[in-house]
Amino acid sequence: MSGGTYSLVFAVPERVAVAVGALGTVDLPAGGYAYTGSALGSGGFSRVDRHRRVAGGDHDVRHWHVDYLGGHPSVSLVAVERLGDGRDAECRVARALAADPDSADPVPGFVASDCDCSAHLSRYPNPDAAERAVAAVYDARRE
Repeated sequence: MSGGTYSLVFAVPERVAVAVGALGTVDLPAGGYAYTGSALGSGGFSRVDRHRRVAGGDHDVRHWHVDYLGGHPSVSLVAVERLGDGRDAECRVARALAADPDSADPVPGFVASDCDCSAHLSRYPNPDAAERAVAAVYDARRE
C-alpha cells in the first residue's frame, strides 16, 4: 500500500496529563481520541508502525505530538484507519472528525506544523464513538 492519510484511535480510560514536548502539559479527559496524520514520505505507512511501537512500549523516542499521547502508560491504541491513495487528505479528514456531532471537541495544538488547522486530535465520549466516526469518514472518502 502506498502512502496516504491515517487516523489512530486511542482509548483514554481516565483523565491524564500528558507532557507533550514543546507543547507543554495537556490535560485530557477520559474518552476516545482520533488523531489524523499523513504518511506521504518515502517510508509511507511505516510511520503508523512506528506509532504502534511507541503505543506498545517498544519504542521510547517521541518525535510527533501523537507519540506523547500514545506512549502514555494509561493510553492504548485501539484502531487504525488508512487511506492509501497517495494523496494528502490529512486536513480534510481532521476537519471532518472535528466537525462530527459526536465529537466533544478538538484538542488544540495537536496539529501538523505545515497547516492551519486548529487540531488533528478530536475527543469523543468513548473509544467506540471515535472508532465509528473515523470509519465513517474513511468510508465516505473511499466512495
